[in-house]
Amino acid sequence: MSSTFTEHVAPTPTRHAAELAISVVIPIHNEAESLPVIHQRLTEVFEAGPEPYRSSYEIILVDDGSTDESMQVCRELHTADPRVRVVAFRRNFGKTAALHAGFRLSRGRCIITIDADMQEDPADMFALLAKIDAGDDLVSAWRKQRNDPFSKTLPSRLFNFVVRRMTGVALHDFNCGFKAYRREVVDELDLYGEQHRFVPVLAHQRGFRVSEVAVEHKPRKYGRSKFGARRFGRGFLDFLQVLFLVTYMRWPLRLFGSIGTAMLAAGLLICLYLTGLWFLGAGPIGDRPLLILGVLLLLSGLQFFSVGLVSEMVRNSNYQAANDYSIRQILQQEETRD
Repeated sequence: MSSTFTEHVAPTPTRHAAELAISVVIPIHNEAESLPVIHQRLTEVFEAGPEPYRSSYEIILVDDGSTDESMQVCRELHTADPRVRVVAFRRNFGKTAALHAGFRLSRGRCIITIDADMQEDPADMFALLAKIDAGDDLVSAWRKQRNDPFSKTLPSRLFNFVVRRMTGVALHDFNCGFKAYRREVVDELDLYGEQHRFVPVLAHQRGFRVSEVAVEHKPRKYGRSKFGARRFGRGFLDFLQVLFLVTYMRWPLRLFGSIGTAMLAAGLLICLYLTGLWFLGAGPIGDRPLLILGVLLLLSGLQFFSVGLVSEMVRNSNYQAANDYSIRQILQQEETRD
């Protein structure tokens, strides 16, 4: 007797040991029209592809609370193809959550993520996988010639420029959903919020090798773009969050202490200046706005120092040494017994 659909959906996805050569994770939100197309294209690509990918792969569809017929299409694809696995969210939780669930459900030694809109050709995955085979850990697709309106490409270029300069990760296209990951990368990264845009930054901070490959980008034929004005504000806040995590997460006192030191120094100089004026007989200083500024800077500096110390205490109470490093390989002699 064949198993039912619900038996293939884990209520809470957990980490799986690598059993297959490759897992393709596709986050879905109202993509009913393109799902049969991308499934057919993936099947064609794998059938014509090299071993071991040809016979050792799975396709994981993560329905992120779609309101169209996407879930019904997922059921049909699952019934027709045993390699298709599906996880369905109760509501829309966002792309980061969808990727996180797909990663936990995946069983591949390598993981491919790709959007369902068919603007990238799944056949280009082998170019990404070739870089993985050459030693890289995360390979991102670069939409070098984007077929999107100017209202999307201009903010994207500005975003990529800022992230590249501020983080030191030399990628041209951080936000492209088409990526290849080595298993170790997705096992070590616990994504939350809207961190899917910054996976290369987080992986680079952990010491993984990150690179990119230029791919063809096609005009959108299916579905509607999820791009909107709200993403600008969210993207800026998410960037500040990730920048803090990769720069000062291990040493919060360095950030808050540096700001506190600057404020204390400025406040102290102002107060010394006013004290000197008082000694020189320049008149009372209690009614000078500069005095209020000096005292405010002194108090603010002390507060920043206090926040830094409290942050260090919180981090120390939740400290796990394994979070501070990432092991690539261990070489050791086998012990022999007499």
